[in-house]
Amino acid sequence: MGKVIAGMTMSLDGFVEDRYGSVSALSPNWAGRREAEPLQQVIRDTGAVVMGWRTFAMAPDPDAYAGNYEFQVPIFVVSRRSPERHPKETPQLTFKFVPQGVEHAIRQAQLAAGDRDVVIVGGPTTINHALRAGLVDELQVDLVPILLGQGLRMFDEGGLRETALECVSATSMPGGLLCLKYRLPATSVRR
Repeated sequence: MGKVIAGMTMSLDGFVEDRYGSVSALSPNWAGRREAEPLQQVIRDTGAVVMGWRTFAMAPDPDAYAGNYEFQVPIFVVSRRSPERHPKETPQLTFKFVPQGVEHAIRQAQLAAGDRDVVIVGGPTTINHALRAGLVDELQVDLVPILLGQGLRMFDEGGLRETALECVSATSMPGGLLCLKYRLPATSVRR
């Protein structure tokens, strides 16, 4: 079984969205970052994705995930509802809407991923639920050199235990982006 990796891009002051709910300030050079080796390695290692409803709904056209999203793998969306129309799928990229919660979505994603990794792409609610449940092996944070001052913080939900993380890697990217990868202690991850 692969790892469960929670990944998020955030500002230096800990925000994952600005005060208006936009992530555009956090991805000024997304095309260049998408082609960089750190993300390409994550894409190669990923067998399934878990995302929250808000992350799924950020796409102006959910049909655009098929063939365009960096992860062309099964996607499990944690949601109490399903979209009015099921999004377009390909043989590689399928959607399953999971109303039973984050733990159930991760378990389904692990089955679909086999020996490859499951990546939780957010948002903060989904990632924090997975962290509190002890289901995350690695936390990957891309720090963007910007101060947003207000917005949605990554770790404001509370309920997380004090946990010392082991830094696995820190990669500096063009434009000052810092890609950080941390391993959670085995005692905090339950299987």
